[in-house]
Amino acid sequence: MKLNDRAKYITDTLIDLADDLKIASSSSKDGTNLIDLGASVIGGLEAGRLLAEVCLAGLAHVSYVASPNIFPTTTAVQIDTDHPVQACMASQYAGWQLATDDYFGMGSGPMRAAAGKETLFSDIGFTEQAAHIVGVIESKQAPTASVCKLIADECGVSPNNLTIAFAPTSSLAGTVQVVARSLETALHKMHELGFDLARVQAGTGLAPLPPVAGDDLVGIGLTNDAILYGGEVSIWITGDDESIEAIGNKIPSGASKDYGKPFLEIFKEYDHDFYKIDPHLFSPAVININNLETGRYFRFGRFNSNVLEHSFGLS
Repeated sequence: MKLNDRAKYITDTLIDLADDLKIASSSSKDGTNLIDLGASVIGGLEAGRLLAEVCLAGLAHVSYVASPNIFPTTTAVQIDTDHPVQACMASQYAGWQLATDDYFGMGSGPMRAAAGKETLFSDIGFTEQAAHIVGVIESKQAPTASVCKLIADECGVSPNNLTIAFAPTSSLAGTVQVVARSLETALHKMHELGFDLARVQAGTGLAPLPPVAGDDLVGIGLTNDAILYGGEVSIWITGDDESIEAIGNKIPSGASKDYGKPFLEIFKEYDHDFYKIDPHLFSPAVININNLETGRYFRFGRFNSNVLEHSFGLS
């Protein structure tokens, strides 16, 4: 089944259970389904969990688990998948910069695979065509007609065959879906380091659920810190051990020159320009790698509860 088809099953559920989930759905004048999970509504935990699964195209399970005692929150967000490259790289990664005269946002979800605009897709060898397109935008602004048309045109459908879910980072659902990206950040970092992602057979990710912020900028800081300093990823791979040993210590966030301070402080030092931050910072604190062919088990990185407590306003 196609990624967009899988995600549509979940967005149909969101629409059907909108009241129960404390969210709202509507249709634009061109027929696009718009699902608000936190911009003008409260949203909730289940809304956030399902939103994260939409981002993952229904190829991963997202759950709430008890947070390890070393972290300053009681709850963590866990992701488990047997299809990590399709779920995380072809769908969840927020790699589509959406910009029109009246809208800007970062797009994720399976619509990216239908558009196939990013060079990442040629690297992983995956795109798709779908009759109905599903996407997610991290924004407090409802998608405008112009951005819906842009997405529909790039994906080869009409706007009435498009569903867009959206939520700001400063919302409960928005916070959950960002923290559910721990595995995705590890895979993206490994790809940037030249590792063949086709070798990755399964993966899990875990990161503490931070407080919901009062504004999006603070929310970006809290959710990033949850992964950078508290995220733990485990992956199961095939192939040789030498390539793992060669890059293992470079994968965790601690390998970055910018590591060691709350993300908001780092962001301010670079004049709020994401592109000035060391790209090697964006990965989980710890990664575990198990080679299914050799039986070797590797662990790289470390947690930093001190930065988490400072970031979460507890010290």
